Amino acid sequence: MKYTTLPNTDVKVSKICLGTMTFGEQNTEAEGHAQMDYALEQGVNFFDTAEMYSIPGRQETYGSTERIIGTWFQKSGNRDKVVLASKIAGPNPNFGYMRDQLDFSPASIKYALDHSLQRLQTDYIDLYQLHWPERKTNYFGQRGFKVQEDAWEDNIQAVLETLDGFVKEGKIKHIGLSNETPWGIMRFLEESKYHNLPKIKTVQNPYSLLNRLFEVGSAEVCLRENVGLLAYSPMAFGVLSGKFLTGESHPKARINLFPNYSRYSSAQCTEATKLYSEIANKNGLTLTELSLAFIEQQSFVTSTIIGATTLEQLKENIATIDVVLSDDIINEINAVQALIPDPAP
Repeated sequence: MKYTTLPNTDVKVSKICLGTMTFGEQNTEAEGHAQMDYALEQGVNFFDTAEMYSIPGRQETYGSTERIIGTWFQKSGNRDKVVLASKIAGPNPNFGYMRDQLDFSPASIKYALDHSLQRLQTDYIDLYQLHWPERKTNYFGQRGFKVQEDAWEDNIQAVLETLDGFVKEGKIKHIGLSNETPWGIMRFLEESKYHNLPKIKTVQNPYSLLNRLFEVGSAEVCLRENVGLLAYSPMAFGVLSGKFLTGESHPKARINLFPNYSRYSSAQCTEATKLYSEIANKNGLTLTELSLAFIEQQSFVTSTIIGATTLEQLKENIATIDVVLSDDIINEINAVQALIPDPAP
């Protein structure tokens, strides 16, 4: 395994992070425990979860992923070997079952954090992230900024002050963002700088061969401000494994089980995937190796979040840490990006 540190800390994290959002929906508790056992054996010491997981978010499975991680901590005694990341959900009319108010008010953050700690059976979370903004902005597949009426008032200083209180209590070690824009990242950095409040260490956004929008704006922010990208959906819900190019049905695949998750299902995504598959084949690589190695080599990426529903998938994904792409291969990848830019924003 390869390691780095969370920016502006001495916390060592693996360059591959275990994503756990399938635990409690597509994976049983026993399967989740087996994945965590294997990942840790392979040197993966960084796990990511969220209060709303498993996915898709449903009242019946709300918090199931954190509970499965919690029972694994209790059984294995491995809490001190894991850098644990979790998230508090922002506003969403579909998730009213989580708490009275889906916002980042002091009461909401306290409620969400305390309940996550209970489910996880731990006293602290190493990296606590805001899952998506309170304000209305472009994320989850929106291309470009959509002007909308928005009652949100800038409360970023107050949010950081609340988080600072929990850092001082020891319930949170570090903080991060998720599904954020360059403007949002900079506002949090600005408030922390001028009011001596905790600085965000990471931002967790989508990044893959089918979605490189992070490179426009956010990558520069991260490089200049020393914030790390935690790249999620690097395999585009399995599309970038190439398995959907074979004509097989794959009824247990996420995009087949949950058709509303159609972000990576367009004709443009399919065409781009075919071209990336040709590059991989020509260079003696699997498409999985090409897809994950590309991300792992980017200087602004702290860790790549991989998720799997089987141990075989997990083994293949973790093994890509040893793959290094040549400049020629990178140039071939960039030629496809220029031809079909960001088909899954």
